[in-house]
Amino acid sequence: MAKKVKRKQELELEIEKVAFGGKGIARLDDYVIFVDNSLPGDRVNARIRKAKQKYAEAYPLELLKSSELRQEAPCKHFGWCGGCKWQNVDYPQQLAFKKQHVAEALAHIGGVTTEALHDVLPAPEIFGYRNKMEFSFSANRWLLPEELGNPEIKKDFALGLHVPRYFDRIVDIEKCWIQPEMMNEVLRFSKAFFKDSGVPVYHQREHHGVLRHLVLRKSFAAGKLMVNLVTARTIDDVMTAYAEQLTAEFPFVSGIFNTINSGVAQVATGEEQHLIYGEAVLVEQLEKFKFEISPNSFFQTNSIQGENLYKIVRNFADVADKNIWDLYCGTGSIGIFVAENARKITGFEIVDSAIKDAYRNAELNGIENCEFVAGDLRFNLTKYAEDPPDVIICDPPRAGMHKDVVKTLMEVAPPQIVYVSCNPATMARDLAELTQIYHIAEVQPVDMFPHTYHIESVARLEKIT
Repeated sequence: MAKKVKRKQELELEIEKVAFGGKGIARLDDYVIFVDNSLPGDRVNARIRKAKQKYAEAYPLELLKSSELRQEAPCKHFGWCGGCKWQNVDYPQQLAFKKQHVAEALAHIGGVTTEALHDVLPAPEIFGYRNKMEFSFSANRWLLPEELGNPEIKKDFALGLHVPRYFDRIVDIEKCWIQPEMMNEVLRFSKAFFKDSGVPVYHQREHHGVLRHLVLRKSFAAGKLMVNLVTARTIDDVMTAYAEQLTAEFPFVSGIFNTINSGVAQVATGEEQHLIYGEAVLVEQLEKFKFEISPNSFFQTNSIQGENLYKIVRNFADVADKNIWDLYCGTGSIGIFVAENARKITGFEIVDSAIKDAYRNAELNGIENCEFVAGDLRFNLTKYAEDPPDVIICDPPRAGMHKDVVKTLMEVAPPQIVYVSCNPATMARDLAELTQIYHIAEVQPVDMFPHTYHIESVARLEKIT
């Protein structure tokens, strides 16, 4: 019988390991307690936040004994902002955690084994690697401990990142360590400009105000930046002044947009998009392949490691003279990257605008053997089964593949499947179904996001003969 605990109860706990999601795991007999901001070897006094039949969630009140794995995090916002979980852990140990998460998901969730689970491919850069960041404006600034009681710091304006579990509380960010310094410079400039502009911040509880998000995107190949300000209504005169001053200060800013989101959903997209200055797209390059990125385009958030990820996919697919289906193809980046020696690439994607981007990117690279199909994969795949694929590459969203898509894959039954995943749990679930007729030849985890618990994985499946 699991030992029960109660909400708000305080317990002294020993942290045994970390779970996928970054929380520490403690146990009372067979009862699991997930503890925020903790590491294996920590002993903490924790308070229960949520108590369920088989597990509880808690947060630490006091660190009684510090894990030997702990180190000083360079970022002053660490522990308060919801971005990085493991800046206080040595990078090789982060990689060990991530490999453990993939192994445990395969074994415990999928009940499957692989011939080879490789070590995690480390990121070439562990700071300054992100090519996209979304920051939020708030009239409800979260004060750090050293800021409490300082009369010069006002709570009515912030531009930064969310405090975990508080949808309307924002840590005011001076420097984010995982984005390039040129993005930090634009962040600081934008914060000062809009604080002095008199334009009111959008209030997330009462749904009034204007300033909502600042979205920054960088092309690592070109060294250029795209800036997108998301507001609840147009602010033409202010945007004109902002564009003039920003581009005078930072010539690397190549395009400035104003996106209008008049709805209540706090998202960095909207119903209108106005180009205020410069170029409408960024051009990023992976190997020799160029990709146009518009404000709402999906693109791998780590450009340098994204190239390495695609090389693994191409190597696993062994594409030479093969007919390849690219499922959940998005803007066509994987298909284009592997197309050169393939016989044919057919990409499938539900988002119409992404298909248009895919064709434009194929044309940009002179790729003529790609076809992209818009619509629901559950209904489109069987229409193309008369020319069956030699390889299926699939890169589903975090929720994994719909069970009907998995069923269709097994009916089409290509000799090989290359499965790309950003979620070990849903990958393990889908692979468990596919192993009815496939064996998992190898899995290569790839670290796209240092200092976070996120891990990308590429699995190579061979049909059982």
